[in-house]
Amino acid sequence: MRQSKGSASQLAFVYVGTVVGAGFATGREIVEFFLRFGWIGLFGIVVSGLMFTFLGAKIMIISKRINAASYQELNTYLFGQSVGRIVNMFMMFILLGVTSVMLSGAGALFHEQLGWTAQAGILLTMGLSFVVMTSGVKGVFGVNVLVVPLLLSFSFIVAADSFVFTTARNAEEWVWPDRWNWLLSAVSYGALNLSLAQAVLVPLANEMTSEKVIRRGAYLGGGLLTLVLFASFLSLSVLPNVQEYEIPMAQVVYLFSRSLHIIYLFIIFGEVFTSVIGNLYGLEKQLNSFLHIKSTYIYGGILIFAYIVSQIGYGQLISTVYPLFGYVSLAFIGALVCKKTPQKI
Repeated sequence: MRQSKGSASQLAFVYVGTVVGAGFATGREIVEFFLRFGWIGLFGIVVSGLMFTFLGAKIMIISKRINAASYQELNTYLFGQSVGRIVNMFMMFILLGVTSVMLSGAGALFHEQLGWTAQAGILLTMGLSFVVMTSGVKGVFGVNVLVVPLLLSFSFIVAADSFVFTTARNAEEWVWPDRWNWLLSAVSYGALNLSLAQAVLVPLANEMTSEKVIRRGAYLGGGLLTLVLFASFLSLSVLPNVQEYEIPMAQVVYLFSRSLHIIYLFIIFGEVFTSVIGNLYGLEKQLNSFLHIKSTYIYGGILIFAYIVSQIGYGQLISTVYPLFGYVSLAFIGALVCKKTPQKI
């Protein structure tokens, strides 16, 4: 990518699209990491938002200065050769696991909201992802630039319809125990998503022509992520028994803006899709460094593996896999915070 191909806004949209996946767009991640702690979860969103903004920028600046072609080189810089290999292997399994969650989320969306079989949603997502990835980074940019602005617009519209213009509040129903763990939950959420986002952000940053554009893209992306988190939190706060739904945001839209329900379902699907292709992009970069086979074979193998794991079920996957990955990803954040940014050459 050269200057004509990448701008701060495009980078920001890819950043948002990478983080906003099955759990975020559907509302499950927001329930698990923030809403279950009650209103103090809003402070957790601020913490995660600051991590996305400033640590996301640091990831890309370091990657640019060390000329990292993939997240392997960034982790080697952060942890050293020996530990870096272990971290990179772990990252590969994280990306595979989260890709499985995304596919399962697509299946849940089709089953719960459209009445189709979950397999239809999963197979459709796999097929579209494979087609788009044949275009490489152009496909990643194109999908995110289309889908992310729609998601942002609808998130704010739904927040206004459901939270601002209604007196319904269900705090008693969605404040769960252990509310004082909100800070650890917020940090683990930021750590998980930053560790995943590096798979896309590292190679993109290395191809950008200026650090000024990188910083603007990171700050804009982090700010947009924070705003959409706030909007989604407020929208979900009015939904009774919110923890019972696998796609709670779609249920909010159905209750308060039924005319927008089908449109929002397509947007959720689009966001699941952007995260799948982002993970495929990052995984292919790593696997191709030692497999040396055609990218199409790698994409196919990844999708088949993710399909098998996705059969476990969306709700169960996201409530067990995501928190575990989040806590382990704290090591990545610790190394990122402690490591000094190399001098600009």
